[in-house]
Amino acid sequence: MRSVLKLLLVTGCLSAAWAQDDQAPGQTMVVPAAGAGVAPAAVTKQPPTLHNIYGRTHLLLDGRWNYIVDPYEAGYYNYRHQPFDQSATGSGGFYDDRKPKDKTEAVEYSFDGSPTLAIPGDWNSQNAKLENYEGTVWMRQQFQAAPKDGKHYFLYFGAVNYEAHVYLNGKKVGSHKGGFTPFQFEVTGRLLKGQNTVIVKADNTRHQDDIPTLNTDWWNYGGITRDVLLAETPDTYIADYQIQLAKGDMGRIEGYVQMTGAQRSQDVTITIPEAGVKATVHTGADGRATVGIPLTKNKMRYWSPEDPKLYTVTIAGATDKLNDRIGFRTIETRGQDLLLNGKSVFLRGVSLHDENPLIPGRLRGEGDMRMMLQWAKEMNCNYVRLAHYPHSEEMIRLADEMGILVWAEVPVYWTISWEKPEVYANASQQLTDLVTRDRNRASVIIWSIGNETPVSDARNVFMGKLADTVRSLDHTRLVAAALEVHRKGNEVTVEDPLSDKIDLASFNEYAGWYWSDNKEMLKFSFKVNYNKPVVISEFGADALGGLHADDDTRWSEEYQDLLYKNQFKMLDAIPGLRGTTPWVLTDFRSPRRPHPYYQDFWNRKGLISETGKKKLAFYTMKAYYDQKQQQYK
Repeated sequence: MRSVLKLLLVTGCLSAAWAQDDQAPGQTMVVPAAGAGVAPAAVTKQPPTLHNIYGRTHLLLDGRWNYIVDPYEAGYYNYRHQPFDQSATGSGGFYDDRKPKDKTEAVEYSFDGSPTLAIPGDWNSQNAKLENYEGTVWMRQQFQAAPKDGKHYFLYFGAVNYEAHVYLNGKKVGSHKGGFTPFQFEVTGRLLKGQNTVIVKADNTRHQDDIPTLNTDWWNYGGITRDVLLAETPDTYIADYQIQLAKGDMGRIEGYVQMTGAQRSQDVTITIPEAGVKATVHTGADGRATVGIPLTKNKMRYWSPEDPKLYTVTIAGATDKLNDRIGFRTIETRGQDLLLNGKSVFLRGVSLHDENPLIPGRLRGEGDMRMMLQWAKEMNCNYVRLAHYPHSEEMIRLADEMGILVWAEVPVYWTISWEKPEVYANASQQLTDLVTRDRNRASVIIWSIGNETPVSDARNVFMGKLADTVRSLDHTRLVAAALEVHRKGNEVTVEDPLSDKIDLASFNEYAGWYWSDNKEMLKFSFKVNYNKPVVISEFGADALGGLHADDDTRWSEEYQDLLYKNQFKMLDAIPGLRGTTPWVLTDFRSPRRPHPYYQDFWNRKGLISETGKKKLAFYTMKAYYDQKQQQYK
């Protein structure tokens, strides 16, 4: 049971000024407490985010935040384009949240008089004027706090797209790049007793050297899109842990516990009462202890889509205690077979975006997320590909609860600046943050390191290093990427040097849509040159919901439906086929899709329309999955 402090909101606005820190993209940088204007050299890397943030005592800072749109970044730069927060005084920007001292003083901004946004939430869907806006928006929240001696406090953000600069009570606490991963700043000693003001400068401008890069096929929603928390920990606390079944061994739990603080060397007890598990480990001088617990035979129910059993796990030391809900299962490959808890499984999946088709914007909370996952279950899915970036922790925990396997991905998407070390650092950090957050979630069986990345020497090195990184962080799950295919005559081949680094022969193919058509596509066959399970990570066709015609007419539901039926004939002929995730569950918004009638800036490959209506292919897909379920019973 998580402890939540009641938030006392105070009407107000947000102002923050942003300084160009000399940081490696994708990393979270924290500003030392001393001094208002801190030079870039004084900025240091922040430790990893707290694991199981919702299991800690915390103050939820969601709600209505005042905002100021700042396309020229006047709140950050002076008229000579010099950052205010790198000046001698560190003041002068919007983050000061200044009020005129009297009627003689002119202040050219006001949070108190500005409108508000619902946070979490993107600005594009909340103000028609901002629908296509890319740039800087300042957001402010005011809250009451009562910091205690002997406690640590962390300002935690579930996600801000894309670049965030954060100020507390007029002082910068740090910055972060990456639109879909969590980050935090320790604010112990910075909190005031009584009213506090947090100001965020968020900038969703796309850049070639960011992750993702300039070119994407989804809407670039800007803002604070996930929860904001003020978390409290003891002086010495549990910073991280992994409690999972050993790789390929259903009779043993393995992992570690990491303590941080002055008393980090101590006994820590792991208990799972319902499974009869109790074990004590001792953390060393570095605060770390390895966990290895043999299980009594027949004492544990293994997590699966058919039985998504979650156990209450308690990790308790002398100074801190955490509860988590964890499922236990194994996932592995054996030749072309895919084994869940030692049994062959077919991944009956679908891809989906972190977007509600019915209400513009990112998924706003449990109701939106549960709706999307329930739609997948109605199609008899046991699996989803969460594309093309990390979705929220809440979505992953819902998948745990609802019994849905997950492919989790980072936005290394299409063509990246492969040769630049800082771009790799960004991608590697986002992957690390994803694994750190979700390594105890039973639903996550696949870490995906990218989507449709064209083969080149530089790309092969970049992606190969990502594969090595994820294995060093978690060796209990599978590593994959959505590869491209190549056509030679009527043969579609899967040939990619990255295949040596990943566990699945997983690839996207669009027979019948981007190449061939419904009449010719069945002349093609697939050649997969790897003795690995085959997972088709994407296939599909656009269909405008409600448009009916013959099955030769593109954009019609009938064309999409026949394409799906033909796909099944093609794909079932592939030896080792062990899963599909057609593109995509629902229609979603995309600036790349301008056709005024068929698209209107929507990608129409959804099996469900933007009005929530199921297209013909939805039922065809369900029938296919019903048959696969019987086959793999």
